[in-house]
Amino acid sequence: MNYYPASIQNVIKNISRLPGIGEKTAERLALHILKAPRIEAEHLARSIVELKDKIRLCTSCFALSDSDLCSICSDPARDKSLLCVVEQPADMVSVEKSGAFRGLYHILSGVLSPMNGVGPNDIKIRELISRLKDGRVKEIVLATGTNVEGEATASYLAQLLEKFPVKVTRIASGVPMGGDLKYVDQVTLKRAMETRHSV
Repeated sequence: MNYYPASIQNVIKNISRLPGIGEKTAERLALHILKAPRIEAEHLARSIVELKDKIRLCTSCFALSDSDLCSICSDPARDKSLLCVVEQPADMVSVEKSGAFRGLYHILSGVLSPMNGVGPNDIKIRELISRLKDGRVKEIVLATGTNVEGEATASYLAQLLEKFPVKVTRIASGVPMGGDLKYVDQVTLKRAMETRHSV
């Protein structure tokens, strides 16, 4: 890397900080940006700054959005009686790509993990409970991961939701134990959503 001028080294260093990008890939990307027309480099730089400036959390479901309400929460065609609870925005995107769910979402922004000091007050459980107060939600689908933390979170939520007049279901077969929803293929995820069961 010392063979490159400082400006190229700086770009390589910054790109290699991205997850899953090693120094060799960062070097290839930096050289690609260097060879690309200036307008492409400017578009890339502008889109990154715009991402940092505009993206926020939806005030209802906590998905990534560029306005107060995300496109799903503001869609009048969505079934507001169905609420799918997921861990992260990427999990919501995976469920959406499956095409199996037409309700709304609630993103917890994590899972319960006492070993890592993450308790019920550290994720968006309080906000989930407040969404049930108007009585519109009739079913909650728990679509947390099937690893230990995801299962523990689903179990905790199922017990917590017993006192509310809502049906609580859990995504069913097809999602492998220990699997992360964002890596499950859409056909498998669709099957899991369609065959969900009561908790």
